[in-house]
Amino acid sequence: MRKKISRIFGNIVKKEYPSFLQHFINKCYVNYFNIDLSDFKDYKEYKSLLELFTRRLVKERKLPSSEFISPCDGCILSYGVSSDFKAFSIKNKEYDIIELLGFKPNKQMNFLNIYLSPKDYHNYHSPCNMQILSARYFCAELFSVNLKALSLHENLYSRNERVVLECLSDGKSKFYMVFVGAVNVGKMEFDFDTSIKTNMPNGADFLKEYDNVYLQKGQMLGRFLMGSTILILSSDFSFDVNEGKISFADEIKIIK
Repeated sequence: MRKKISRIFGNIVKKEYPSFLQHFINKCYVNYFNIDLSDFKDYKEYKSLLELFTRRLVKERKLPSSEFISPCDGCILSYGVSSDFKAFSIKNKEYDIIELLGFKPNKQMNFLNIYLSPKDYHNYHSPCNMQILSARYFCAELFSVNLKALSLHENLYSRNERVVLECLSDGKSKFYMVFVGAVNVGKMEFDFDTSIKTNMPNGADFLKEYDNVYLQKGQMLGRFLMGSTILILSSDFSFDVNEGKISFADEIKIIK
């Protein structure tokens, strides 16, 4: 039922209303979520609520010289190293990495969870110079992944619809980026492969492998069509970060 409701909601938010009404809707959304549009177009420039939600930057963000950056705006909820292939979504709430990825890794995984709230910029970018080896899609539930939902439910990320990208950093360090869907629209887009479709009627799990997909640090990777979470996991490096607000292009220190 959540998936059907999300598809209906998606049709509503992408509808283009008469300009005076759309301006009012956009302004209410911006004010309600206290959205900072200083790096974006004015709210009146967006022809639908979905267009506002998936807004593109108009002010370029300077990339640091560091190897790894945040792929998105959001909030780091948790990070660390797994135990018995369990990681924390937030304090005292776990998710199963084997179920999340669809296989059992050879080693315990270092993890980093970034939550994107409704006020955040919802495009995501390559966190480093990387090669994408595969994309695995899991057709599953669409629970909310906000803080309240995470505090109530175990294993929420592994129960939700998601896309897992298997990546190589400069051809050396392997890591996984997991894009977790959520209630309301529940769709994700990927610019390197527009054939990836999520929250579709009669959807099914799939695995796609790639030979020559390379992205530069900061390059546009795709977007959430309404908010959710990005998880980054690796056995080859760990994260030296702090919980709290983070923005696309901020440095994420990694330890190999």
